[in-house]
Formats: sequence, structure tokens, C-alpha cells
Amino acid sequence: MDPRREDTPQELFQAIEEFNSGAWFECHETLEELWVGSKGEMRDFYQGVLQIAVALHHWRNGNFKGAEGLLERACDMLRRVATPCRGVDVARLVEDAGVMRAALVSLGAERMAEVDAALVPRLHLLSPTPSP
Repeated sequence: MDPRREDTPQELFQAIEEFNSGAWFECHETLEELWVGSKGEMRDFYQGVLQIAVALHHWRNGNFKGAEGLLERACDMLRRVATPCRGVDVARLVEDAGVMRAALVSLGAERMAEVDAALVPRLHLLSPTPSP
């Protein structure tokens, strides 16, 4: 059975809510429990989303190097994951995180607070495709 199509754990829905509401540290804590017990592609998925949450936490706290570096590493990791994964639009997340990282790099550490809040990535769930 494809682990990307199994029932999505309730903790992931909690993490998505936390992520999208800006509770990025809490999202990290929630995803860490899923990440620790996973393997292969699922481990990469959880770790990549977790790293984006931590990057956003760093951005909010003014840690340029932490935010920029984690956004880059998370995108590299998530590019190895099929999309959708657990219903999450991974391709869109990678694209959005890349746009935010580019804006951060363009502004630099001194102006990182000027990143448009509309560029902050969100987790998007894709509707399940009905079986034939």
C-alpha cells in the first residue's frame, strides 16, 4: 500500500491548522512526533514541512540566516516527495516557500521584516480524487 494514500493522521490536520494560523513553533512540535516515527518519503515530507514552519518562526523572530537556510533545505527535501502527499499540495508549498526565500534574500537581513505577509506559505489540502 502506498503510504501517501493511507488515512491521514489527525496530528497532521492539527499541524496544518497550526501552520496556517502562524503557530509555527507549535506546528514544529506536532510534526516532530510524526517525523520521529516515519521512514522514507514520509519522513522527508514531515521533516520538510517542519523545517518550513521553523523557518517562518525564525523569520518572525528576525533570524535571517535561520529563515533563509531552512527554507532552502526544506524545499530541497520536499522536491523528493510526490505531490500530493497526505493530501497536501507539496508542489505549491515548495513554490511558495521558494518565492518567500527569494524575497528574503532580495531584502537582506536588515530589511527582512519588510517581506510581504502575503508571501508567507500556507499548507493547502487537495480534494481527494474519487475512485472509478
